[in-house]
Amino acid sequence: MAKGFPVIVITGPRQSGKTTLAKITFPRKPYISLEDPDISVLAESDPRRLLQSYPNGVILDEVQRAPKLFSYLQTIVDADVKPGKYVLTGSQQFGLLSGVTQSLAGRAGLVQLLPLSADELQRAKKLPKSTDELMLKGFYPSLYSRKVDPQDWLASYLATYIDRDVRQLISVRDFSLFRRFVRMCAARTGQLLNLSSLASDCGISHNTAAAWISVLEASYLIYLLRPHHKNFNKRLVKTPKLYFCDVGLASYLLGIDSLQSMTFHAMRGHLFETMIITEVLKSFWNNGREANIFFWRDNKGLEVDLLIETGDSLTPIEIKSGATIAGDYLDSLHKWIGLSKNKKPAWLLYDGDKRIASGQVEIAPWVMGLRELIKHN
Repeated sequence: MAKGFPVIVITGPRQSGKTTLAKITFPRKPYISLEDPDISVLAESDPRRLLQSYPNGVILDEVQRAPKLFSYLQTIVDADVKPGKYVLTGSQQFGLLSGVTQSLAGRAGLVQLLPLSADELQRAKKLPKSTDELMLKGFYPSLYSRKVDPQDWLASYLATYIDRDVRQLISVRDFSLFRRFVRMCAARTGQLLNLSSLASDCGISHNTAAAWISVLEASYLIYLLRPHHKNFNKRLVKTPKLYFCDVGLASYLLGIDSLQSMTFHAMRGHLFETMIITEVLKSFWNNGREANIFFWRDNKGLEVDLLIETGDSLTPIEIKSGATIAGDYLDSLHKWIGLSKNKKPAWLLYDGDKRIASGQVEIAPWVMGLRELIKHN
């Protein structure tokens, strides 16, 4: 993207590695952070002077804190279209992307960066030995780059997010209520989003729940997976499914604090599904591609956990957290294949260790299966 766009925008949740990625990829560029009070004041009071101080470009961290910069960046890059001149990072979609779309449309390449992927951890020889340990710990880089207790780090992360980011995005009078809302969302990860139920359980209005969901989505704490539009002559569910962007954070919010509690927790299946969905999402975003992923569910409860759309073809994927292949694991896939007349291989990803072919369905351990799915989609 730096070869074709004068501005590169890296966005994603806090602590996902945006600044590290920018510095390593562009080691010769100067770096300034808009979280520095002096820099922030200068960016707001005299943005032209700030940018003139870096005639060959600069990395601007947390740039959404100085929205005036976007218009001045537009003027500069229009006068001198030099690819890869400016690198912007930010952890809030609201301020960052609105500035990009209003002032830098057509001039900026967008990269969305979630925490580390399982494949990255495996190549770095840091992937935990068990799936339960991985779901308990999550994927944030800091948990693998230094010795820190995951529970302590995630507690601090959540407090920092609420105190620093939420205050900038919305007016929340009762932060304990917002924290309860976030925990109730974690209790619904991997499930259809029911705003009325969520609002009722938290004692807030439907409109407030909708606004707070938008904040969590804009801050990359959650991802809403949309239903696929093709109906195959069936009435479909039109509600999205809610997933946390990091399974470790969802586990922490659910109060899961040990491997034993993870192993027997009622939400383990939903957490496993959350992990797989976000791993597929990372595979698209890490390659600079739009994530054409969906789920499919009709009004009778027939559901396929994930559909990857490639051109005019669909790859259906069922996700099961068990280590043993049960007799009913393939039922939904077989019914969907019959309805859709789909010719592409279907996949079952599970927490076991055997690779099996069963007709049109490929059954694979989740790490191995994900690698092949990503390679072919």
